[in-house]
Amino acid sequence: MKLYSYFRSTAAYRVRIVLNLKQISYTIVPVHLIRNGGEQHSVEYLNVNPQGLVPSLDITAPNFDVVDPESKPQIITQSGAIIEYLEEAFPQPALLPINLTQRAYIRTLTQIIACDMHPLNNLRVLHYIEESFDCDGPEKMTWYHHWLTSGFAAIEAQLTSKGSTHYCYDDQLTIADAYLIPQVYNALRFKLDMTPYPAINRIYQHCIQLPAFSDAAPELQPDVDK
Repeated sequence: MKLYSYFRSTAAYRVRIVLNLKQISYTIVPVHLIRNGGEQHSVEYLNVNPQGLVPSLDITAPNFDVVDPESKPQIITQSGAIIEYLEEAFPQPALLPINLTQRAYIRTLTQIIACDMHPLNNLRVLHYIEESFDCDGPEKMTWYHHWLTSGFAAIEAQLTSKGSTHYCYDDQLTIADAYLIPQVYNALRFKLDMTPYPAINRIYQHCIQLPAFSDAAPELQPDVDK
C-alpha cells in the first residue's frame, strides 16, 4: 500500500496509526501542503485525489491480495473512509467493539473530532480566514482554540461518563483513540491548555507510549521539516 501523507496532517496521522495497529505494511508518499505553493495542488497529485487533500491510500500496491487485479488503480480518499475500509478488509485486530451500541459510541467520538473539530481548524481553513477576513495571529488562534475547547469538552464528558481509563473504550484500543491522539497532539502544538480534560490527557499519555502511535508521530515521518 501507498499512503499519500503530510506529516502534520491530523487526518493522515490517524490513518498511519490504524495502519500500524493492524500491522499493515505501507509506504509513505509525502505530499507537502505548504512547500512549492502546496504539492497537493500539483497535476500529479490531483490525478491521485481530485479533491487535492491528504490522506489518500493506494491499495493497488504489488502483492496486495485483497484487491481485484482487474480494477486499477484503486485509491481511497477521506480518512474516515480509509479507516472503515481497513477495519473491514483487515478485521484483526478489531478496532471496533462487537456490540452495535458501543460501536455507535465509538463513532460518536470519532465524528466529534472529524466533523466538529478538525474541519474548522485544518490548514486550508486557517489560511482562508486569514487571507479573506484579515485575521491576524491572535484572532486566528482564538478561532482555533474555540472549536478545540468545544469539542474536547464534549469528548471529556463522554469519556468521564463511561469511566474511561487508558483508552476511549474500556480496555480496548479502537478507532476513537486513533482519532483522538492526533487532535490532542495538534492542540498541544498550538498551546491549548489541556488541564480541563484529565480523561483525555490520561488516554493521550498512555497511547503515545505505544509503538503504533509513536511510530506514526509527525516528527518521525520522512517528510518532516528539518
